[in-house]
Amino acid sequence: MSQLKTRKTFLQKYNDVMPNGASALFFIQIFSTLGFSVLYSTLILYATQGLHMSDILATSITGSFVALNYFLHLLGGYVGGRFMSYRSLFVSSMILQLIGCLLLSVPDTTFLLWGLAAFLGGSGFNVTCINCMVTQLFEPDDKRRESAFLWNYSGMNIGFFVGFSISGYFHLHHNYTQLFLLSGLGNLIATIITFFSWKALKDRETSFLDTPIIKKARSRFIGISIIIALVFVIRGLLNQTHFCNQLILVIGACMLFLITFLAVKQQTEAASNKIWAFIILALSAVIFWTLYQLAPMGLNLFIERNVDRHFMGLLIAPQWIQNINTIVIIIGGPLLSMIFSHLREKGININIPLQFSVALILIGIAFAILPFGISMANEQGLTSFTWILASFTLQSLGELFISPIGYAMVGQLAPLRLRGLMMGMWLMITGIAAILSGYFSKMALGSTISSEPILTNSSYSHTFGLLGWSAIVGGVLLFILMPFVARLTQENSKEPENMRDLELRIEAAN
Repeated sequence: MSQLKTRKTFLQKYNDVMPNGASALFFIQIFSTLGFSVLYSTLILYATQGLHMSDILATSITGSFVALNYFLHLLGGYVGGRFMSYRSLFVSSMILQLIGCLLLSVPDTTFLLWGLAAFLGGSGFNVTCINCMVTQLFEPDDKRRESAFLWNYSGMNIGFFVGFSISGYFHLHHNYTQLFLLSGLGNLIATIITFFSWKALKDRETSFLDTPIIKKARSRFIGISIIIALVFVIRGLLNQTHFCNQLILVIGACMLFLITFLAVKQQTEAASNKIWAFIILALSAVIFWTLYQLAPMGLNLFIERNVDRHFMGLLIAPQWIQNINTIVIIIGGPLLSMIFSHLREKGININIPLQFSVALILIGIAFAILPFGISMANEQGLTSFTWILASFTLQSLGELFISPIGYAMVGQLAPLRLRGLMMGMWLMITGIAAILSGYFSKMALGSTISSEPILTNSSYSHTFGLLGWSAIVGGVLLFILMPFVARLTQENSKEPENMRDLELRIEAAN
């Protein structure tokens, strides 16, 4: 009772400090995250085991799913606030994801593709909508906005933790139907909370709000038409995964050409240098996220088939391993914040290039150690789980150095008139990396049709080693170039604002 009373008192204090609607968005964030966490950790396993797809096809579909999810976030900023209110668009996205989960619960390939199309049609909007709804609760100079975003970041991590946990449980019991139905329940709960908080989540200062009432119906019709058309477009792309993946890579190459052209055309040397720094760091981020996004694809299959997942007397589901990330963020985030504070007190500046370099080296080591673990596999070819534990811990530590800093980096380096474009490019990076991860996952699977660990270990070992050492070399090169990149970012004379932003963000897990 005393703990319950303490919890209520704490939440009441939060409600007293924060504007009406902030606590609702925290819980909305938790439940809206469940569905994606389930699909992110389970899709390739469901496709191969539940639907008996080939590893190559399942990898292609999973890679396209992850890539499209990140690419489509850009649409939320276009449709939301222009053709529909953010709260209306969010509810629409939750309904689409709910429909997607219901379709996925039917064990059939056709239902799988339509389910993913409907789900992606929703997930392409909801992240942007939630962030915009949080922003609209505060005045521009209200410092409480940072705390609200940290709470929502925590809510997202809670949602992932719960999603990974239940995914693992139902996977061990091969009950995917109930898993997808349960994840759909999360979307329904998020929708209900939104309706109960409808007035508190109203739009502020958007073009849709300023649209005359007589024209709002037309705007809504356009918005709904875009959503429906998007589902059919995604369904077509999922049916042609090779074309989908190539299209995303072509768009990424065009964006790289465009930002390079803009760097050359800047009127001042300082603005040009910052864009060149952004290009260097963005390419480094592609390397990092390519390795990181192996987790739901090739690495997931390796863990399922080639690892002895018995640990401390328990059979560990592959999805549960994803929770290592959450645990490391909870523990490592505050520790990293304290370390940075201690270093700054001693006058040591931790700049952006250094953080990116450390991230690359950490994730490189995370993959470079796996071949050593594979070489010590048992007679059945199964690798010890401790190597996976060490690898995921290092990957998560690397994420702490690169993920929270990314958005702050764009704000620091992007000229004001190019900030939207460069933020969009930064969002695209993870999608492009997911496509590359799909290619490397297929390389790791090798040419054999067998899934026996003894036959596939050599292919996994070669691919993991290649990727790991490539990332390490990339990290070392970036470290060597650090003084040059730091001069481009103009971080020599003073501590960058992004370090304070990093401290705030990594405390979100505390």
